[in-house]
Amino acid sequence: MYDAKFVYGILIPNNVTEEKEKKKVVALLSGGLDSQLAVRMMQEQGFEVSAVAIKTPFCDFDCGRGCGFEIRERADDLNVNLKTVYLGDEYIEMLKHPKHGIGAGFNPCVDCRSMMFDAAKKHMEEIGAEFIISGEVLGQRPMSQHAPALRTIEKESGLVGKIVRPLSAALLPETIPEKEGLIKRENLGMIKGRTRRNQLEMAKQYGIENPPNAGGGCLLTDPQFGVKAKDLFTHTETPTINDIDLLKIGRHFRLDEETKFVVGRNKDENEMIQAIALPDDILLEAKDHVGPVSILRGKNAKMHVKFAASVTLRYSDAPKNEQSIVVVKKDNISEEISAEKVEEEYYIKYRI
Repeated sequence: MYDAKFVYGILIPNNVTEEKEKKKVVALLSGGLDSQLAVRMMQEQGFEVSAVAIKTPFCDFDCGRGCGFEIRERADDLNVNLKTVYLGDEYIEMLKHPKHGIGAGFNPCVDCRSMMFDAAKKHMEEIGAEFIISGEVLGQRPMSQHAPALRTIEKESGLVGKIVRPLSAALLPETIPEKEGLIKRENLGMIKGRTRRNQLEMAKQYGIENPPNAGGGCLLTDPQFGVKAKDLFTHTETPTINDIDLLKIGRHFRLDEETKFVVGRNKDENEMIQAIALPDDILLEAKDHVGPVSILRGKNAKMHVKFAASVTLRYSDAPKNEQSIVVVKKDNISEEISAEKVEEEYYIKYRI
């Protein structure tokens, strides 16, 4: 007799065969609740789960308690091995011309997910796993989690029929693991849409305390960040990781087709700008007043030093209508120039 129990529309087996306990699956693991639940469901059904976390230039993966910290904590809680895969230059190359377009920000969600599953596929092949699972929920994300997008992602990653989305799988086409008898449809979920009610109930059942809030994804999904990213990719043939790191901080200005100007907003950002600066960049800072560190980057940077000095003073506590000294540094060589605070009406048009 098959011993099982229903848990919020999902049939969870209490006993599994010795053969199934030996089967391996690979999970795409994020710091979110849905991927944790997907792992728990497969563990309950006797699979050995190995997790893959994807890092891109557009997340705070290793910054303090960033998403990388959360994922490592989740992997420990789930008692799964964790492999981190970094998508760097190849991710930037994809962003130049995303095959399936971008969302409301600058987010190429379909192409991004395809790259993530391709990375998971390599790990699946390395460890001899049967298939890949993810916490995706049908209809939860407007760009990448409707049925046609899910099929496209499988096709682009070369994983047609090999991706199981346990939370919604009973609403999706039959997968190869189902056809081969590795999993049964009655053990899979029927969750769809943006509500988290079912997931929160399942979290209680699995003893997951303080489940994380629903997240909006990477920085590229943020419309304001998306504007800055689009500007960068429009004016730079192949942005570098350094360019992208600079995107994450400061007030951004496009002074001409070749020149970018960024003004720090606080002490931490000032320090980051100084750390990011390259030999050809120009750094500016008020000499005698508290204020930002600013950076000029581009072929025509020298042409804009006087203007950049005035804007730098504008965000400092230097007095109005008085000349103040700005320290200008390039490649460890400093000079001092005199400038005056500029009025907002003269520079706001350059703000990205």
